[in-house]
Amino acid sequence: MSETAPSFTLPATSGEVSSDALSGTPYVLFFYPRDDTSGCTKENEAFTALLPEFEAAGVKVFGISKDSIASHEKFMKKKSLTVPLISDETGDLSERYDVWKEKSMYGKTFMGIERSTFLVGADGTIVREWRKVKVPGHAEEVLEAVRAL
Repeated sequence: MSETAPSFTLPATSGEVSSDALSGTPYVLFFYPRDDTSGCTKENEAFTALLPEFEAAGVKVFGISKDSIASHEKFMKKKSLTVPLISDETGDLSERYDVWKEKSMYGKTFMGIERSTFLVGADGTIVREWRKVKVPGHAEEVLEAVRAL
């Protein structure tokens, strides 16, 4: 796959993050539904635990949801997370990555982020994507793909 990753400039817990500034650096974007829910917490904790290994491989990692920066900061502090979290409050980037989907829970349908991860190469193309992610073992699988770059 050599699709160009959508460009963006969004607020993050580490300050503004833009795809232009990341040019020349491979990065991982993992989209998750909501701060401080069990699956999202486990996914963020797994990426946090492996962050030094991603950094050693020269790859930046960012979590993204539609939560506000204030919500992200509270979530990070509460769970001791170190992966920078990007706020996509308008949902524009989620839509451009096609992760904003109709979902259903307890018989109700609603729109939400489908847990998905994208590995973007240094050249700005999507090297690999994971859709409908199941959390256990996922961060490790992404790290393996990073090491294979």
